[in-house]
Amino acid sequence: MIFTAFERMVALRYLRARRQEGTVSVIAGFSFIGIALGVATLIVVMSVMNGFRAELVARIQGVSAHAIVSAPKGPLTDYAAVAEKLRAVPGVTQVQPVVEAQALAMVNGRATGVKVRGLAAEDFARRPIVGSSVIIGLPQLGEDGVALGRGLARLLGTGVGAEVTLISPKGTATPFGTVLRRKAFPVYAVVDVQMPEHDQSALYMPLAEAQTFFRLPGAVTGIDVFVANPNDVPAMRRALEAAAPGLIVTDWRQANGSLVTALAVERVAMFVVLTLIILVASFNIVSSMVMLVRGKSAAIAILRTMGASRGSILRVFLLAGASIGTVGTLAGFGLGILVTDNIREIGAALASVPAMAGMPLVSFLSSLPAIVDWQEVGVVLAMGLVLSIGATVYPALRAARTDPVEALRHG
Repeated sequence: MIFTAFERMVALRYLRARRQEGTVSVIAGFSFIGIALGVATLIVVMSVMNGFRAELVARIQGVSAHAIVSAPKGPLTDYAAVAEKLRAVPGVTQVQPVVEAQALAMVNGRATGVKVRGLAAEDFARRPIVGSSVIIGLPQLGEDGVALGRGLARLLGTGVGAEVTLISPKGTATPFGTVLRRKAFPVYAVVDVQMPEHDQSALYMPLAEAQTFFRLPGAVTGIDVFVANPNDVPAMRRALEAAAPGLIVTDWRQANGSLVTALAVERVAMFVVLTLIILVASFNIVSSMVMLVRGKSAAIAILRTMGASRGSILRVFLLAGASIGTVGTLAGFGLGILVTDNIREIGAALASVPAMAGMPLVSFLSSLPAIVDWQEVGVVLAMGLVLSIGATVYPALRAARTDPVEALRHG
């Protein structure tokens, strides 16, 4: 074994609280609490961020498709043949030809820009997130109806049963100039995908109506593709590019690059900030062990005169300091996993307290998603152990270098 029974006994004895060593014991206790809380906080926060990221990515993938296949220039005319080839790719679950364009929507003098997405009626109903997010109206578009995002319906002050007038930026040339193309569509449904930036501008309409309105007869702007494993982006791109040579494949990460980058940066920044908690607790271990070495200088000298080697003294104090960090890290691991697994139950329990019922923070806790990434947890544990054990090296070396003669002379 690395540590002998003698070294373990002495290290344990030095860790016990004594009246004259009360300050050392208090600092060591705070070091233990700091490391435990730092590890637990890091595990909880990273798990919650994983949950938020998974939910957000799932909504992005459901709303914007896993990949979009489009022509290098202009609309895609032979989209039916391309769609059949894409459906034959292993792992592809849905293929939906779409027409995407910008337009101006007007209702009773209110106007706002919208992003129109033309879909076949059956594709709208089967589309992930969108088809199951109809909160008012029919879960279909019919032949001439449209569906509005919840935010857009609020901006226009309209709802199911009313009409929305769309104005296309592509006008019709006449001898008297360009006349903007406009048409009124009945509102069949209101959709809430719980993404405000999308709900405030989204308008869905039948594919045939979109092709006619935006002057794309027999063509689409792209084909939305959904696959079984959208997170394996390289494999998805290779398969789709092989099935549709000469066409452009845009995956969901490229289509939402700024948001994906922001999530990654925020995740790294949060990890670094919370790591500082563990680092500060590790410095407390250094201070407590340095004070312990100074207080035990006479005892170290006696042990040396009795035959204890420098290596043995080094291991005694290394074990004493590492025990604080190791136990603190393991305690933080247990606390972090316990809180993560029961975070919604904790929020629900707090909501049942009359004095805290209705508080925004309590409501937020009861709906927090959390996904434990065991690889991340392993990194957190390794980091906690490395920092806490590394913090004991200097005090242990200082103890091993203690001169018995000088220590006894000044003791």
